[in-house]
Amino acid sequence: MDLKGKYHKYSQKFGEIWKTGKIQRSSRITYDVFWNVVIFFLIIGFIGLFFAGGIGAGYFASLVEDEPVRSYEEMKQHLFDYSETSKLYFADEVYFGDISSDVHREEISLENISDHLINAVIATEDEYFETHEGIVPKALLRAMMQEFTNSEVQTGGSTLTQQVIKNQILTNEVSFERKAKEILLALRLERFFEKDDILNAYLNIVPFGRDAAGRNIAGVQTAAKGIFNVNADELNLPQAAYIAGLPQSPFAYTPFKNAGGLKTEEGMQKGLQRMQSVLDRMKEEEYITEEEYQEATSYDIVADFREDFPLPRDTYPRLTDELKSRAVDKLTMVIAEEDGYTKEELENKESLKERYRERARTDLSTKGYQVHSTIDKEIYDSMQEVTENFGDFGPTWTGNITRADGEVIETTQHVQASAVMIENSTGRIISFVAGNDPEKDYNFATAAKRSNGSTMKPLLVFAPAMEEGLIQPGTPVADVDLPVAGDWKPSNYSGSHYGLIPARKALYNSYNVSTSRIYKKMLDSNPDRNPVEKYLQKMGITTVDPKEGYYPSLSIGATTTGVTVEENTNAFATFGNKGKFADGYMIDKITTADGEIIFEKEVETEEVFSPQTSYLTLDMMRDVMDKGTGTYANSQLSNQSVDWASKSGTGQEWKDVWFMGVNPNVTIGTWMGYEIPKPLYRSWDPQGHSQRVQRFWAQLVNSAAQADPELVTPSESFEQPEGIVSRSYCAISGKLPSSLCEAAGLIKADLFNEKYVPTETDDSLIRGNSVQVNGRSVEADSNTPKEFINSNGLAFNPEFLEENGYDQLNSIRELYPRTDRDRWERIGAPSSGTTTIEDNDQAPSAPEALSSSGDSLAWNSSNSPDVAGYRIYHAEDRNGSYSQIGNTTSTSYSSLPGDGVYHVRAVDYYGRQSTPSAEIVVGELAATASSQETTNESQTNVEQLSNEETEEDSEIEAVDQGTEDEGSESQDGSIEEENHERE
Repeated sequence: MDLKGKYHKYSQKFGEIWKTGKIQRSSRITYDVFWNVVIFFLIIGFIGLFFAGGIGAGYFASLVEDEPVRSYEEMKQHLFDYSETSKLYFADEVYFGDISSDVHREEISLENISDHLINAVIATEDEYFETHEGIVPKALLRAMMQEFTNSEVQTGGSTLTQQVIKNQILTNEVSFERKAKEILLALRLERFFEKDDILNAYLNIVPFGRDAAGRNIAGVQTAAKGIFNVNADELNLPQAAYIAGLPQSPFAYTPFKNAGGLKTEEGMQKGLQRMQSVLDRMKEEEYITEEEYQEATSYDIVADFREDFPLPRDTYPRLTDELKSRAVDKLTMVIAEEDGYTKEELENKESLKERYRERARTDLSTKGYQVHSTIDKEIYDSMQEVTENFGDFGPTWTGNITRADGEVIETTQHVQASAVMIENSTGRIISFVAGNDPEKDYNFATAAKRSNGSTMKPLLVFAPAMEEGLIQPGTPVADVDLPVAGDWKPSNYSGSHYGLIPARKALYNSYNVSTSRIYKKMLDSNPDRNPVEKYLQKMGITTVDPKEGYYPSLSIGATTTGVTVEENTNAFATFGNKGKFADGYMIDKITTADGEIIFEKEVETEEVFSPQTSYLTLDMMRDVMDKGTGTYANSQLSNQSVDWASKSGTGQEWKDVWFMGVNPNVTIGTWMGYEIPKPLYRSWDPQGHSQRVQRFWAQLVNSAAQADPELVTPSESFEQPEGIVSRSYCAISGKLPSSLCEAAGLIKADLFNEKYVPTETDDSLIRGNSVQVNGRSVEADSNTPKEFINSNGLAFNPEFLEENGYDQLNSIRELYPRTDRDRWERIGAPSSGTTTIEDNDQAPSAPEALSSSGDSLAWNSSNSPDVAGYRIYHAEDRNGSYSQIGNTTSTSYSSLPGDGVYHVRAVDYYGRQSTPSAEIVVGELAATASSQETTNESQTNVEQLSNEETEEDSEIEAVDQGTEDEGSESQDGSIEEENHERE
């Protein structure tokens, strides 16, 4: 049977069966059963899916139930609130480094970032960034499957948006809850912000490992600078690819070690391989051409890696620390005031203050502030160079010290040095030297509190006393051996006293005794006024306890707590600013990265002294440089035409030494001492410490002047204000000159504040019987020969002496200064019934070396200390009798009566007369005697020449001279004996 027939047979059979309806019934049943089964499973599937979805949705909802619904403003704040490194600047916007923080970041806008870098990041981290709505589902599923299967290859499922959420709002915690919140917030973020905003945020927040100095870095600008030393918009393709590959594993891929510097070649391989992967992705995504790919692949990226570079903390360690500390202080107050607190409230509650300080530290490390200082870079650098090269700061000290725990240890110390330069008119700190030991982080210029020694004198004594009208530059002050307060008797550096001296001299020679006497006068004149509070505190010296103001010893710098170099220099700048104090400052302003001012210094001044007082103080301190204790500093200056006023100072026991200098523009103060205070004085070099600090000061001035001569060495002088006049006064009392003061030759002239010119006439002298004893005037004794008594002589007024306490002196001669001594010696003590000349009960010694010239005689004074005068005797010839022809208190006598023989006798205070001096022959008698002596001499020479023909001429002359001297001695002896008999 053929197939066709067979098919026909089956067709007929099927048709017959079909007609019966059995097939239809059976198919319907099967169809119904099949579809019922399909529908059943579909229903079960949908129910399962809904159930699973419900469970999933419920689970997802439970994961995010505590996540608040964030507004646009909140999302914006979080999106762009990333930590950014704060920057430090010298004056005039000169950048020098960043403030250290956990992560260094510099914000940058998208338009300033290389397209290569943007493309590399998108190709590597989020290829669907431009199209997705915050998440990529299949990427999430892929990541979940990799997580469930514990796959070794983790391609990641986070978009750039999700990474921004993770870094800025959430944490890096690995959990489903964090991931669920990340998805939710990513979707919300995409609704609120443009793609560019999200990309810009990502490029500023993502970490990039370490830079060449070993710092942790984040943000593409910081990465570009720290890795390649270029800006983000300057990155070439391979550099961009290298940076884009770092975020996946920043510290594995970074080319730098923890401490800075490049890793080994092997250590850099992971990063280089990652760069190649990035280039592959860029090529796949068609961001680069084959040619660009090949060129970038063969590029030597290692050659571009930045070399290790010093951080600002390394280059300017103490400047960085000082600015950071002061910036924290300023921000503390800014933040506290924003919360409604005052400075006083913070100062009175330490815990509150510390809380705000901690907030300020955090903000300074994370908010990208720009701290603009007042420090002049060139001057600062020059002063550090001087310090580094100075060499001779003084001898080291080795000895035992006792630690706080009581242990005694031996230690060696080097002399430390510091300095501060301040602009007078503003208080702007232009430069400083924190110390000369690079191993020490301590700032001796701003933190060390030390006794300021004699530099305290103008601040606390002379200027305040002039301000209150108690003294003027010429006012006489007694530098004498009398207690100043109670039993306290200060001593001068030399150990000597200097009598009645002008206040000006007491300052420029830095006498302690006279200075403390002025201060005691201040305290007595107004017991209710505390000089520390009225003057020192107003000049910024806050470290001295006000209680010390009542101690006269403070006048010479004997402080318990001490002052800093900054405080001392700032106070001296008051004189350069016409008596107005401008508080010193180092932070000019603090701004945000966008330039918004957070803090800005407002210069305010407070008048401490009148312009007249300030000028007079400066004029007195000019003499320190010209003829006082600062002449050595003046000799070391390159430009000696500058108008400098200065003051030196030595602390207690020579433990500190200072030098302060003020000119019309700036004030420069210097200090030297040991960290643990020990004496600087060495007996083999008694002025060494003083000269070293002055030389250091002068070298700092010279170097700073080279950096900015107009500022540091101005051509103009201090401006003399109105109300300054020059007047004459009596050097004894300081009052207007009297006729007696004029007779004594003690009228002086000096500058005065017109307000305090003396109005009373001097009353310190009186007329009285006096006698000059060895050049000094004393009250005559009843036995004193009348011819030597000056009944019209000068003596101190007893009332003047008593009023000033000088009547307590052992001798009135203690008032005589060392200058104009001959004039002061003419002033005697007032009548008191006693004498100051000790009676030794012996006649004075005879005058010596009597000589004549024309009709005058001269001789050397007697060696006796109590000689009141001399009597002159004359005889017609050698055998004649002598008679007194005159007397004198000097050692010469004129108008001789004629030819003859003369001698002189000394007469003491009690009338005793000496033996005669050697005789001298005057006139024709002298010529006859000379001729006879010549004849005798010739005869003697002939005889000796005959007897000793072999002797040399010089030997003959020696014998002749000896013979003559012997004859003179014999003759003198006989005369003396004769005269003695006559007495």
